[in-house]
Amino acid sequence: MIRIDRIWLATEPMDMRAGPDTCLARVVKVFGAAEPHQAYVFLNKRANRIKVLVHDGFGLWLAARRLHQGRFVPAKCWQRDPLELDQEQLQALVVGLPWYQAGRQNAISIL
Repeated sequence: MIRIDRIWLATEPMDMRAGPDTCLARVVKVFGAAEPHQAYVFLNKRANRIKVLVHDGFGLWLAARRLHQGRFVPAKCWQRDPLELDQEQLQALVVGLPWYQAGRQNAISIL
C-alpha cells in the first residue's frame, strides 16, 4: 500500500509522546530532510516503544508499536549516525528480534 524504498533507524532515543509534526522535525534534524518513499524509525529510551514515520510523497504516515513484555533491540550506543535497514531487518525489529542478525549482509555464501 505504501511504497518504501529506504528505511532509516535513528540511533538516539525519542520521546514517544511526539506526534507527526514533532517526529517530522526530528527527521529533518537527524536526517537533513524527509525524503519521499523513505521510512524513519525511532525507539524510546527503554526500547519498549517504536515509532515509524513514512513520507509517501503526498503526506506523512505515523505508526506506533508498544511491547508489553521484552524490548526492541536498539542500535549500539556507540553508533552515532543513522543506520539504513532493509525490509527483513525492519520486520525483525518490529517484532523484537535482533535485527542486526537479519538481512543480506549476514548471508552465508561460502561453504
